[in-house]
Amino acid sequence: QVQLVESGGGLVRAGGSLKLSCAASGNIFMLNAMAWYRQAPGKQRELVAVVTFGGSTTYADSAKGRFTISRDSGKNTVYLQMSGLRSEDTAVYFCEADSLRGYGGTRYWGQGTQVTVSS
Repeated sequence: QVQLVESGGGLVRAGGSLKLSCAASGNIFMLNAMAWYRQAPGKQRELVAVVTFGGSTTYADSAKGRFTISRDSGKNTVYLQMSGLRSEDTAVYFCEADSLRGYGGTRYWGQGTQVTVSS
């Protein structure tokens, strides 16, 4: 099993910055990628950014140029640095981790952290 704990959410003004953290614990060896998703009220959960344990990153179009995902393997932590925040970035942000197929391909989720951007 893998446990994910997010932190760093809060209230920020439009144009401001915020850095989210996701600390993973448990059977980290089972994982091959971690990601940030977000869900705004009344909307479906959507992918924001992914980082593989090989170092590759992928971003949603809405995040490109403004958000940066990174991973500190020594701390088993993934970060999402967000800048140029907009009101439409307001959402609950969830950390997600993918396990290798050999371990069932299970997806693990954190409890979420609220990000509110005021205009």
